[in-house]
Amino acid sequence: MGELKMTALEKNVESLVKPIIEKLGYKVYDVVYQKEGKDNYLRIFIDKTDGISLNDCELVNNSITDILDEKDYIKTEYFLEISSPGIERNIRRKEHFEENINNKVEIKLFKPVDGKKSITGILKDYNEETIIVDEINIELKNIAAAKTVYNWEEK
Repeated sequence: MGELKMTALEKNVESLVKPIIEKLGYKVYDVVYQKEGKDNYLRIFIDKTDGISLNDCELVNNSITDILDEKDYIKTEYFLEISSPGIERNIRRKEHFEENINNKVEIKLFKPVDGKKSITGILKDYNEETIIVDEINIELKNIAAAKTVYNWEEK
C-alpha cells in the first residue's frame, strides 16, 4: 500500500507515458482520470526543477497523444490536460509524502480524528500505514485527500 488510491487506468496510462515524458526531461508527478459533469478528463501533471511552462505542456501533449490514441485505454471521449502540479500539490504517492515531511499539509478524512474531518499541520512522519501530522496519527486508509499548503504570508 503506502499510497492513496490510484485506479488501474491511471496506473496503466502512467506506465505508458512515463518513459516518453522522462526522455523529454520531465518527471511525471501524477496521473488523474476523472469525470466532471458530463466530461471526462485525463490530467497528467509534469514537473522539472526549474518549473513548467506552457511550451513544456505542449511538447509533452504532442509527444504522448498518438500513443494514447493507439493503446486506446480510455474507451470514452475525454479531454487530455498536461499541466504543472502547481504550488499547492495533491499528495497521493509514497514519494509525495516523503518529499513533504516537515512541510505544511492539509488532510481531508473519511472518518473524523479527534473530532475533525480536516487536519492542517506539519507532516512529521510517514510509513506504509500511517502519517503523523503535528502529533496526530492518521491511517492512510482514512485519508480522502491530501495536499501541500503554501504559506502565502511568507512570500
